[in-house]
Amino acid sequence: MDLKTPIYDAHLLANGKMVSFAGYTLPVQYKDSGVIKEHLAVRNQVGLFDVSHMGEVVYEGKDALANLQYLLTNDFSNLEIGRVRYTLMCNENGGVIDDLLVYKCDEEKYLLVINAANKEKDIAWMKQHLFGEVECIDQSDDFAQLALQGSHAKEIIERLTPAAEIPKKYYSFTEEANVGGVTCILSRTGYTGEFGYELYCKAEDGIKLWNILLETGKEYGIIPCGLGARDTLRLEAGMPLYGHEMNEEITPFETDLAFAVKMKKADFIGKKALDDKGEPQITRIGLELTERGIVREGADVYLNGRKIGQTTSGTMCPFINKACAMALVEKGFVEIGSPVEVEVRGKKIAAEVVALPFIKK
Repeated sequence: MDLKTPIYDAHLLANGKMVSFAGYTLPVQYKDSGVIKEHLAVRNQVGLFDVSHMGEVVYEGKDALANLQYLLTNDFSNLEIGRVRYTLMCNENGGVIDDLLVYKCDEEKYLLVINAANKEKDIAWMKQHLFGEVECIDQSDDFAQLALQGSHAKEIIERLTPAAEIPKKYYSFTEEANVGGVTCILSRTGYTGEFGYELYCKAEDGIKLWNILLETGKEYGIIPCGLGARDTLRLEAGMPLYGHEMNEEITPFETDLAFAVKMKKADFIGKKALDDKGEPQITRIGLELTERGIVREGADVYLNGRKIGQTTSGTMCPFINKACAMALVEKGFVEIGSPVEVEVRGKKIAAEVVALPFIKK
């Protein structure tokens, strides 16, 4: 049976269309709005998402940093308290187990935020590779996580939170911020390509915080948003999604995530395999259809009649009003502006290779 997030009852009151996702019952959209309206609200005003299905794991102890340095691809030796860093967790073959965020709370405490669908797998892998004086604590059930995204997110937070407690820099956070009377982690992060915040509070405070944000945001045009808009927003922003642009067979270098892999570190799981593989033979690209149609994942991509790869995600992007897709293709065959074809239901549709992200802001 699917789990319910702490915000579940609020979704029902808001006429959320509930679906099964990553072991949870979550709103894919709201009946009074729909995916396109929710997408455009985030691009033009502000939207609120329940992302409480995400996982939260705490690493705490004298050897917490050493464990993260070995477990993850990025370098955390210079991460400051109050900052966040994106990273990947690889297997011994260099494939991606998950992508995640690391929050540095103090010198011996880090919060890791992992993907909902990978929680059990991730935590088992983490505990399998623990060493030294460190605890790895799954706190996923303790948190409600909300994402307030869009240009008016700042005004909403400023009305609810003391100025000194609002994180100013992208990928920074305040561990104990007072947001409308609710204590939470307030983070300048998001998965939409817009200015925004992610808020982590106690599970029992989740609906209270949800309602406070919606009430305060009324004059700014806030609406609740579901999984559908979350996916179209991240794709329009060219952001990869685990299980689509990356998996345990695809390396970070093959999906254009080299910025989060620090090969100069002493060692990390998968480093030798990545080194042995050498220059990647595939790469992630953006595609924009130049004739009518919509491409989903798994569509073959052709150049001059030769198959060069497959799409990994695709949809109609509401803000730019164009059908777009991301694809993994053989490296060296196409560049920005190259004409290609994408096969949809046995028909080849013309497309053009474009720069990521699709939305230019």
